[in-house]
Amino acid sequence: MSDTVIQVIVFCFITALIGVLTFIKCAKDRKKTASDSSDTSASNKDYFLAGGGLSWIYVAGSITLTNLSTEQLVGMNGNQMALLAWWELAGVIGLIILAKVFLPVYYKNQCTTTTELLEKRYNDRHIRAVIAGVFLLGNIFILLPSVLYTGSLFMQSMFNVDISLITLAIAFGVIGAAYAIFGGLKAVAVSDTYSGILLLGMGMLVVVLALVAINFDFSGIPQDRLTLIGDDDSPIPWHTLFTGMIFIQIYYWSTNQTITQRAMASPSLEEAQKGVFSAAAVRFLIVPPMIVLPGIVSYKLYGDIGDAAYGRIVGDVLPASLAGVFAAAIAAAVLTSFNSLLNSSAALYVCDIHENYINDKPNVPVLSGIITFGLVVTSVALVPIYSQAESIINLIQQLYGLLSMPVLSTFIVGLLFRNVDARAAIIAVISGTCLYGYFIFVNSWAHFIHMMFVTLFVCIAIALIANRVIFGNKETFIFGRAAQA
Repeated sequence: MSDTVIQVIVFCFITALIGVLTFIKCAKDRKKTASDSSDTSASNKDYFLAGGGLSWIYVAGSITLTNLSTEQLVGMNGNQMALLAWWELAGVIGLIILAKVFLPVYYKNQCTTTTELLEKRYNDRHIRAVIAGVFLLGNIFILLPSVLYTGSLFMQSMFNVDISLITLAIAFGVIGAAYAIFGGLKAVAVSDTYSGILLLGMGMLVVVLALVAINFDFSGIPQDRLTLIGDDDSPIPWHTLFTGMIFIQIYYWSTNQTITQRAMASPSLEEAQKGVFSAAAVRFLIVPPMIVLPGIVSYKLYGDIGDAAYGRIVGDVLPASLAGVFAAAIAAAVLTSFNSLLNSSAALYVCDIHENYINDKPNVPVLSGIITFGLVVTSVALVPIYSQAESIINLIQQLYGLLSMPVLSTFIVGLLFRNVDARAAIIAVISGTCLYGYFIFVNSWAHFIHMMFVTLFVCIAIALIANRVIFGNKETFIFGRAAQA
């Protein structure tokens, strides 16, 4: 029996095993969800928040795997430099802020979605729908297709298979949708955790084998590839760590529905915080070497080969006997990120838009399935566009600024001020998106992380000025009482 056949058998076995274990774990919960589906609020909590039943280990596992996928492994290693570790190291701060600042507010307000908090803070349902729509646009046009593209690219470059990116993307899309549709968040979180153990173990094995391949000798690699202090022309100049970087992390970890949904699905705030802190420890100790060292080693071995670096180094250093196992781990990472995005997107549409404006008592599983199908079709269709990117991770971070800082401004204003008209915050979001678009596409006068920083504070200023000048309200500053309010 050839190595290729053995690898395929191992791959199929492990992938199926994760699915079976997930099914067994979630069988009772799925049955309960079906019996309660006539009650909309209960169905929402069961389907989108796993009935509030995620223990800390599933919260930690799901947060880790939702974030850690091929856009990180392929994209960050594709830069082939140590600087990209800052995205993960700064993420630790973002997770701590989620646990200590935002989670207490979400739990106190019994939120199903992060945007539900905005409705309660501004006393206006329209801002909830508007921000949910912005999140959905980001998921549809940026995150979902990028996950499919990087996962498909990895499979191509690792195994050198003669299968088109679209075909691979369709396969990932169909399987990921099955998890999201039939299992809800519970199935997503459980599969994330099982897959996470496998991926972290295999990922660290690749790190060790890559270092062995160069005898732990980094000589010959340019210094700018090894330094953690980036100059003005690097992907992450050192001074950006003190401006936009921290706010990018606050947005991603504390307001992004795809991440926070896991942390809001625990039986208690304390259990959720325990899971988030555990995810932060994994991000600090394990993830950084996984997303930079294989890329740096590949630069020494192959030169500057961009986003193909990770797949090639894995294919070369990993024993054939383990290739199928690693392929299963990567496939699991793609699926977990993809199905997490699908589930959170469905939650945003169902809870924030459909129930507010169309039907307040829908059949949640059926409606979510319809939305999920549309999301899969759209994201697969956008995969060819991302295949033209020079660096997928830099493109994702740059484009995400169109919505991240304007959206974050609505949370900051809503938490720190009272008596702000929701329309003022919406004006700020629209203005901020246009401003950042101008910075990126017309007049790029500084690094995009700096421009995110500027965009955020301009948005906050616009919201407060519009509140007074246009709507005649005088806001009240409540810093120090935000978490209790």
